[in-house]
Amino acid sequence: MNMADLPDALAGVMAGINRLIRRRLRQELAGPRLRGAQVELLRLVADNPGVSVSAAAKELYLAGNSVSTLVNQLTDAGLLRRETRSDDRRSARLLPTPEGEARLLAWRERRTAVFRELVDRLGEDDRAALVAALPALRRLADGLQEEVTSA
Repeated sequence: MNMADLPDALAGVMAGINRLIRRRLRQELAGPRLRGAQVELLRLVADNPGVSVSAAAKELYLAGNSVSTLVNQLTDAGLLRRETRSDDRRSARLLPTPEGEARLLAWRERRTAVFRELVDRLGEDDRAALVAALPALRRLADGLQEEVTSA
């Protein structure tokens, strides 16, 4: 492969891996299936308890009404709760429920196990190549994060 093809090939492989991992996890984990945006919101709220709908929308690059719809869906599923803020009755804080936290923990644990299984199937040279690539991939992610958050 030449260097000119690297960006497209890398993007395709990363997107494919993420899609296939999500598909496998949906098949293996109990409970109603969650769409990608629902999982992203649930993860965001679990990592930032008390986040507002507008802040979540900004962080996820979604319209506020789209996040409100996701909040309603996750609330109805018992995975998220909305708490009215004492300082602004029009604004709500989003919090994961114990069931939502348990669901995320199970998802994260299973995701790690799936990756471990997949990496263990690789030969030593491939595992070493992945270890060597991690710092560069982290720099790519960090650079993208900086661009996205400053926009």
